[in-house]
Amino acid sequence: MRREPEEKPPFREQLQAWLKQLWHRIRVILKEVWQCFIRWLKQFWHRYQITRWLIVICLSLFLVTSTYLTFVAKTADVKNLEARLRRPTMIYDRNGNSAGSLYSQKGTYVSLDKISPNVPAAVMSTEDRNFYHEHGFSIKGLGRAGFLLIKNKLLHRNYISGGGSTLTQQLVKNAFLTQQQTFSRKAREIFIAVEVENQYSKKKIMTMYLNNAYFGNGVWGVQDAARRYFNCDANELTVPQAATLAGMLTSPGIYDPVAHPEATKQRRNLVLQLMVENHQLSQSAANQYKETPLEVRNGYVTPNTYRYPYYFDAVISEAISKYHLSEKEIMNNGYKIYTTLDQDQQRSMQQTYEDDDNFPRDSVDGTKVQSASVAMNPKTGGVTAIVGGRGKHVFRGFNRGTQMRRQPGSTIKPLVVYAPALEHGYFYDSTLQDKKQSYGTNDYTPKNYDDTYAGSVPMYKAVYESLNAPAVWLLNKIGVNTGYKMAEKFDLPVEKSDKNLALALGGMTKGVSPEQIARAYSTFANEGKMPETHYITKIKDASGKTIVTTKTAKPKQVVTANTAKNMTSMLIGVFEHGTGQSARPAGYTLAGKTGTTESAVKSNSADDRDKWIVGYTPDVVVATWEGYDDTNSSHALQDISMRNVNSLYKVEMTGILKNTPNTKFNVEDAQTRATANSGKSSKGWGSFLKNGGDLMNRFNQSVNNFGNRAGQLWNDVRSLF
Repeated sequence: MRREPEEKPPFREQLQAWLKQLWHRIRVILKEVWQCFIRWLKQFWHRYQITRWLIVICLSLFLVTSTYLTFVAKTADVKNLEARLRRPTMIYDRNGNSAGSLYSQKGTYVSLDKISPNVPAAVMSTEDRNFYHEHGFSIKGLGRAGFLLIKNKLLHRNYISGGGSTLTQQLVKNAFLTQQQTFSRKAREIFIAVEVENQYSKKKIMTMYLNNAYFGNGVWGVQDAARRYFNCDANELTVPQAATLAGMLTSPGIYDPVAHPEATKQRRNLVLQLMVENHQLSQSAANQYKETPLEVRNGYVTPNTYRYPYYFDAVISEAISKYHLSEKEIMNNGYKIYTTLDQDQQRSMQQTYEDDDNFPRDSVDGTKVQSASVAMNPKTGGVTAIVGGRGKHVFRGFNRGTQMRRQPGSTIKPLVVYAPALEHGYFYDSTLQDKKQSYGTNDYTPKNYDDTYAGSVPMYKAVYESLNAPAVWLLNKIGVNTGYKMAEKFDLPVEKSDKNLALALGGMTKGVSPEQIARAYSTFANEGKMPETHYITKIKDASGKTIVTTKTAKPKQVVTANTAKNMTSMLIGVFEHGTGQSARPAGYTLAGKTGTTESAVKSNSADDRDKWIVGYTPDVVVATWEGYDDTNSSHALQDISMRNVNSLYKVEMTGILKNTPNTKFNVEDAQTRATANSGKSSKGWGSFLKNGGDLMNRFNQSVNNFGNRAGQLWNDVRSLF
């Protein structure tokens, strides 16, 4: 019998069967491997006591974190919190008299007995019903915050979505921390809140909270909020009014009764219902109050305690940059900041700047000519007055007195040309070349203002007439490097690219500020010693403890006392019969210098970009700048304007010098001295005695110059080796 051959299964079925067998074997192997791993892990876990180690690590992390957060809480200066919130930061002048105050998150502070009981009832019903039964934080609130944290992490949101904050925590957040919503901030908030609860009673905490809460429209504290929205005091607030203010705490912008009255009324009614649930109000009373119309009456007057805005701005900036305090600390910590401010000088300067008749007329498009002035004590470097611009002041905005950088024009000549020339053998009456001349390969050709030249001129006349040709010729004679080094000694911000003859006329890459020019000229009024500029002398915290004491550095000897005296003699001539004659205040002797820079926006135009004038007495030095922030064809200073920087300076200095001792210079005008010296035709002992002082000065200067040259020669010799 013939046997039929068996049919083989299709290849696909064979493959499936083979794969099943292979998967089964793999599973068996994996199971055996897994069981081996589990047995090994149990042995390893038991042998090395991993459970105990994990417990130790977790407890250690908890201990370290708790220790750190406890340290943060203990060092947060909680004990001074009430004093900080109660008092604004005060500014005191150089005589210790109050000059004004700073605050950004403070209102009128009132005690709890001067706040209507309706307010705490409404606030607790809305924000923290268990306020009197918890110790700074809420377990339920933390649980809710933890749940939201996990949810946001899963959704890749790197913040905490509200919830969990008690009144104490909210107080801590406003007073000590930022508004950033992170887990680390929340942890610090809790620990500091516990410390606050340890230091203060519940009534104190409630008082601080209500006085530190923000109620929109720039209003902080319940007293000012009552005035802003209802024109009443905090102790007069009715239940509906208290409910309105409590409802604003969640979102002052959304529930603003001025901008969003309907939403605010709905929020108020919700708060009234919450007061019913919290047993602070009956349902019938709540229903009656819900029908009450929302009436807003503004009786709030913004306190004007920021009396000297540019000076206070400079004080804040110095406290931040020099003493490493934050703006928030300065504005809100109730400090007492003692300064070098002279209120009489500051008021006088501000009044000068508030009078538009002291300045050129606005341009056609309404742009104002800007200006800035700085007054300084030349012996100490303490700034006594400052105005940083015209027009509306912006808090910590651009202060032209300290932050502006403009080319100084001819005001730099005494600093980098004439002072170093006196140090290197020239005299105040030395003859200088006054010719039109080209220098260098680029044919640099400085011109006098009127393009006329006398051939030669005494130094003092070149100074008071502000002649350019003699200044550049003299810098070329003493060496550009000499002038450049002197600029560095005066702490002027020169760069290597400024090391050329244009430096004699104020050619600088960066430029200078009025504050820098005032400090440099203090050298001539202070026997050649340049002081450190400063505003702050001392800072005390809210408890009265001194946290900053300014250690005034010893003034730097920039030039000799004799050079400073001769420079003053020449600079007196600027106001007596030179370019600053029309700026001289009647009845006062002033020394100083004027300066201008050309606008260069129109060919064949005499318009200027900057106008400078700096003057000093032994008591005060004042530097003033005038010009447009942005100079162009439509915004340049007209040279023929009757209301220019000279007329401004005359008015300004007349007011300032009234508030100084009016100490006299111990040297005469250089031209007067030179005339006296030239009149020696009546020879003899009388003439010698009359001019002996000047001859002695000349002898002393020669000795100093010899010492300077010997020192320079010795340095050159040393540099060879």
